[in-house]
Amino acid sequence: MVVHSTSERVLAGLDPEQRSAVTAPAGPVCILAGAGTGKTRAVTSRIAHRALTGEISPRHVLAVTFTARAAAEMRSRLTALGVPGVQARTFHAAALRQVRYFAPRLLDGRAMPELLDSKVRLVTLAAGKVGLRADRAGARDLAGEIEWAKSSLVEPGEYVVAAAKALRDTPYEPAKVADVFAAYEKLKRSGGVIDFEDMLRAAVWGIEEHPDVAEQVRAQYRHFVVDEYQDVNPLQQRLLEAWLGGRDDLTVVGDASQTIYSFTGATSAYLVDFPRRHRGATVVRLVRDYRSTPQVVGLANAVISQARGTEARLRLELVGQRPAGPEPDLRIFTDEPAEAAAVAARCRALVDAGTPAREIAVLFRTNAQSEAYEKALTEAEVPYQVQGAERFFERAEVRQAMVALRAATRSIPGETPLPVAVVEALGAVGWAPDSPPAGGAARERWEALAALVQLAEEYAATPPVLPIGPAASVERPVTLADFTDELARRAAAQHAPTVEGVTLASLHSAKGLEWDAVFLVGLSEGTLPTTYAKTPEQVEEERRLLYVGITRAREWLWLSYASARSPGGRARRPCRFLPQLDRSGGTERAGAGGVRRTAERRRTQIVSCRICGATLLAGPDRKVGRCATCPSDIDEELHERLREWRRRVAGGQRVPAYVVFTDATLVALAERRPSRPQDLTAIAGIGPRKLGLYGEAVLALVAGAAVDEICPEKTFEISS
Repeated sequence: MVVHSTSERVLAGLDPEQRSAVTAPAGPVCILAGAGTGKTRAVTSRIAHRALTGEISPRHVLAVTFTARAAAEMRSRLTALGVPGVQARTFHAAALRQVRYFAPRLLDGRAMPELLDSKVRLVTLAAGKVGLRADRAGARDLAGEIEWAKSSLVEPGEYVVAAAKALRDTPYEPAKVADVFAAYEKLKRSGGVIDFEDMLRAAVWGIEEHPDVAEQVRAQYRHFVVDEYQDVNPLQQRLLEAWLGGRDDLTVVGDASQTIYSFTGATSAYLVDFPRRHRGATVVRLVRDYRSTPQVVGLANAVISQARGTEARLRLELVGQRPAGPEPDLRIFTDEPAEAAAVAARCRALVDAGTPAREIAVLFRTNAQSEAYEKALTEAEVPYQVQGAERFFERAEVRQAMVALRAATRSIPGETPLPVAVVEALGAVGWAPDSPPAGGAARERWEALAALVQLAEEYAATPPVLPIGPAASVERPVTLADFTDELARRAAAQHAPTVEGVTLASLHSAKGLEWDAVFLVGLSEGTLPTTYAKTPEQVEEERRLLYVGITRAREWLWLSYASARSPGGRARRPCRFLPQLDRSGGTERAGAGGVRRTAERRRTQIVSCRICGATLLAGPDRKVGRCATCPSDIDEELHERLREWRRRVAGGQRVPAYVVFTDATLVALAERRPSRPQDLTAIAGIGPRKLGLYGEAVLALVAGAAVDEICPEKTFEISS
């Protein structure tokens, strides 16, 4: 009776879908869990319910996650539910524990070899052995390719074909990468060390090739749970199958719409194919979103509803469960410095209004974008922390570049235009202003140094007033020495330690996290989606990145992009994935006879906030002519007269009041106080028809006329 009562408490408060997941029978279970739908609660409750009802023993459960933080949270929740003792670990931690335990048996009495913390040093040596000179960024990219290959169960001799089939953007010629891969494996063996992929392979080998090991492991672990199953790679799947040994007590949890790590070898194929691979599997869909407001959920659904490809087959339409909140704030700025300054100002306002800085995040596509926001937040005196990456001025390539820039002040003539001087100086560290190199780390390094060139262009375009002589202050062109001093000042300002601050993070680093307020910035074509997304599959992964970013927000969401990188720069288009930002109107229709015709391009008037200058995209904001967060200068007395006039007109026509004018239009009229017909038509929602019907009356009311003069309390009808 006590056990029954305890298990019922586990079920208390679960929604119907969560309860279905928790009480599903033993065997293969696939929980498709959308963002914010309580998947951790569901899966821990499933383990607890089965344990408390006596169906399973906690010590026979292995729950696998992808981060140590997620594993710790799972253990904590299970303990709180009265089920301690469940093994919740990452794939690597579980494999390491098993390999260490069985090493004497597998290695003829020898201990497990030393585990490499990083591949970079050995990869650099391997590259040298095959005649390839790789800097640190190049070595990191080579290490990434080796990790992808080993995670994908690809051997050195198979790499060239496999990389071509997977459309890998290799950092060097594929055959040369294969040579480095082979040399790395030899160096590793001769040094008596293993890497993380070797450890997973050793765990697989120990089970597949040693029946006694397999028997002991499978006697220990009989029930398996895998979180974030869309991120499993072939090597991890092989280990999971070795653990299972043909058994089927497996629960997997995942969301195909959050598949964003395919470049590492992760694939959602195992999640997508789960019902086919496991006949009779129970499939449960969790769609009730408890994290975000319905407004945020609606935007997320709109973005992912356009998804195509394999992952879209498991697309979930979320249903918001929280009370209504503010609409997502969509803004366009003239350039990136203006965008960063506006974001910092809004962060400052949120913090001043009581939002903890730790509950605010600024998310971007690449780490190189962080510098502008680090600077803007510093100037706004808003503390911040960089998640998953070093601060811009702490990065090794940036520190190296600053040394090169300082050294170049002694060799480059002072009259050299600053951008030219910076490009010339960066040549000493191997940077060139041409196309960025292949390979993620090398490209990231290139973009970080390109950000310094952009800073130089901006700094040269707005030179500060510099003192010359004891009393005079005049403007003069800035020099390379001035710029290096400015960089040193920024670096010093941004090194100040902070206990709590606004989170700056890439979209990849933000996975699994959430905040009250989220700023998604830099949403322009070429950045998101990145120019490096060439195939339809890569473009769809960029869409999913935006979806992940949107679903990080609980309450307040800001989306923005700059129409140019720097003042006066080349115009850019907004991110194609945002329906609200798509102004092309270039959808296709099928005409007569099945001929497809392109619809006429729709012209959209750009409306800017008359207070702060930001481009307005939300309908109510465009009507009023200002951002919802900017101060109102409404004429309250005029607003009341307009409301009374509308009431009488609507009553006479026997129509709802909004048919005459919406509330937003009345606010716009009372704020803008138009004096001419063209002023009226400048307000969104007032076209020629309403101008003809109501224009004269509205202008008279704005000029001070009483409602009784314009519209007596009697029936008001529109002539047919």
